[in-house]
Amino acid sequence: MEKRDYYEVLEVTKTASYEEIRKAYRKKALQFHPDKNPGDKTAEDKFKEAAEAYEVLSNDDKRARYDQFGHAGVGGAAGNGGPFGGFGQGMSMDDIFSMFGDIFGGHARGGGGFGGFGGFGGETQQQRRFRGSDLRVKVKLSLKEIVSGADKKFKLKKYVQCDACHGSGAEGSEGAETCATCRGTGSVIRQQQTILGTMQTRATCPSCNGEGKTIKHKCSACNGDGIVYGEETIDVKIPGGVVEGMQLSMGGKGNAGKHNGVPGDLLIMVEEEQHEELLRDGNDLIYNLLLSFPDAALGTSVEIPTVDAKVKVKIDAGTQPGKVLRLRGKGVPNVNGYGTGDLLVHISVYIPETLSKDEKAVVENLNGSNNFKPNTSVKEKIFRTFRNLFD
Repeated sequence: MEKRDYYEVLEVTKTASYEEIRKAYRKKALQFHPDKNPGDKTAEDKFKEAAEAYEVLSNDDKRARYDQFGHAGVGGAAGNGGPFGGFGQGMSMDDIFSMFGDIFGGHARGGGGFGGFGGFGGETQQQRRFRGSDLRVKVKLSLKEIVSGADKKFKLKKYVQCDACHGSGAEGSEGAETCATCRGTGSVIRQQQTILGTMQTRATCPSCNGEGKTIKHKCSACNGDGIVYGEETIDVKIPGGVVEGMQLSMGGKGNAGKHNGVPGDLLIMVEEEQHEELLRDGNDLIYNLLLSFPDAALGTSVEIPTVDAKVKVKIDAGTQPGKVLRLRGKGVPNVNGYGTGDLLVHISVYIPETLSKDEKAVVENLNGSNNFKPNTSVKEKIFRTFRNLFD
């Protein structure tokens, strides 16, 4: 089924601000929430569709790629099932609740309900947990690292669990106690009189903010949050075949969540360093080889650079400009593990711009030979090659 435009899904304009997108997603999520629409597959699909649209449009980098290339520009983040955890139909409801629970007050889903609006369909609201925010870093990779993969270390300044209270936020042995207002459920029932009678709604408990517990004596080290600002060194294994602008995700390596909550993710943006001699075209590499006229006419052997080392390649006598030599398997591996690209050697022939008197005489003498007159079939072959390059 063809994906709908993300702006259309959330019913916002392409110039909508982040806050407008956030509000639009919140409205859609409440409208199609599974607790309000039990057993309704269509509502569930629309709920996932809205989450997918928000995941892209709320991220500046992904939104820019989407605006330029459409769904193809965010294929690694929106449902391609790739190695970095796709999105949309490939994710469970709990994944969506965990990622976007902060839309409804900074919490992740803890069981029933969503962000204080659960309880529809008779489900009991459960305690919620804070989710830490995501961290973003950039990593610059050489072409060799992109081909072979790389191990990188990041020293991150981030929120980590408080050692003094082990993340609970409570001082000493004075642990958290059950909230007296909601009796540990994290929510309260409110009644409202309407023309149709008394209507009950479930809302987040104002005393404990939905956690179901309160802290009597706050930890002095973290002021009751259960997290402190610290530092952590993280090892990241980057697979071969990544591309410029790709965003890798390491779950749980972001900021710690308050009160032993769910940690955020570490998002790693890939940048490519330009190689001195090789150009990248998808999974293929391109090398532009410039031959002298004698070498092209007589044939020769040349050294061609690859990512690992130089290889010797034979140039046949009579090689024409525009010819492409293919070195199979010398390109970039597919990031999903589907084979490896090739190294394409594009051949050009250098024509001297100026000639000495003696050189000019030699060329004029050769020009009288029938063998040096252009061959029609070769001419068509050369132009066909250049036409294919532009196509």
